[in-house]
Amino acid sequence: MNPQLNEALEEARQPFADTRFNVCRLEIVESDGRRHLEGTVLDEATLDAVRDHLRRRAPDARWEFGRVRVLRQTSPHLRVVTANLTGWQREPSWLAEQQSQVLNGMVVEIFDEGERWSFGRLEDGYLGWVFNGYLGAANEAAEPNVLVGEPMALMRNGPDAAAPLVGRILAGTRVAAVASWRPEGWMEVTLAGGLRGYVFATELRPLVNDLDPAATRARLIEDAHRYIGVPYLWGGTSALGIDCSGFAQLMHKLAGVIIPRDADVQFDAGQPVEPPYAAGDLLYFGGSGGHRVVSHVGISLGPARDKDGMVMIHSGRSRNGVYVDDINAVESLRDSFLGGRRFMHP
Repeated sequence: MNPQLNEALEEARQPFADTRFNVCRLEIVESDGRRHLEGTVLDEATLDAVRDHLRRRAPDARWEFGRVRVLRQTSPHLRVVTANLTGWQREPSWLAEQQSQVLNGMVVEIFDEGERWSFGRLEDGYLGWVFNGYLGAANEAAEPNVLVGEPMALMRNGPDAAAPLVGRILAGTRVAAVASWRPEGWMEVTLAGGLRGYVFATELRPLVNDLDPAATRARLIEDAHRYIGVPYLWGGTSALGIDCSGFAQLMHKLAGVIIPRDADVQFDAGQPVEPPYAAGDLLYFGGSGGHRVVSHVGISLGPARDKDGMVMIHSGRSRNGVYVDDINAVESLRDSFLGGRRFMHP
């Protein structure tokens, strides 16, 4: 095999190396006097980029691309999560790394459907494997009209606090709800998968945030403090266990602001800001010892009373959960601080 061609293919694959968002598994196979590109890519745009790069680097080579499988088709195959929460795995196994978690009602675009597991893509572009037993038909799910704001809303089989539980709904879940005519203060909710029950109306929020920027920041900080003591969980996104970037993402979602899932992607996407940091700004950390350059994030609580302080709330391994820390008082945080980013209006 021509090493220059392999080098050209490696260069072509490089922009798609992040497997959280891309699929570009290709190799060169020579047969019948031709060079065939074989393997799998996420979409036609990926294949076009690889094809163009190879033709520029090796204009005299004769290429065949018919053996490449393209996962994303024009008519998407959509499924919806019917469990209250499930893992988004790196491989098709419960023993594989949990990259994230998905809530009831989340829509998954399926690319590869196996007997027990399916490979797919979330609305934010995140790729992973999900258990088929927790998926249902997307077109059968009730249209959501509110968002659960409580860390965990208890769902009962009647509009009565003493009624038996039928489920638990986690913050950030979008549900279909209608007001209960008696007694007031309850909402009847329907989850994807058909489970129905009643929750307090105060535990639900509009899908679209109608608060002004100052009130939005205040509510984000209030929400964040309600998670103090929730244990740290790699890939976690809920009050049952949450990691640093999942915490930052969920608090923004509850405030009506959509941000990326992982800390390094958030860092690249956010608006750079300088101190003093406002309440709700995100503060990032990293270093050579982490699996990525940007490996941790916390939520600023605003200017500290002590002008030298820099206080944040975050989910970390050091205390195994969500707690408040002064960055300048914790050596590991102080020495690894990278800067701040903003996703909300000042």
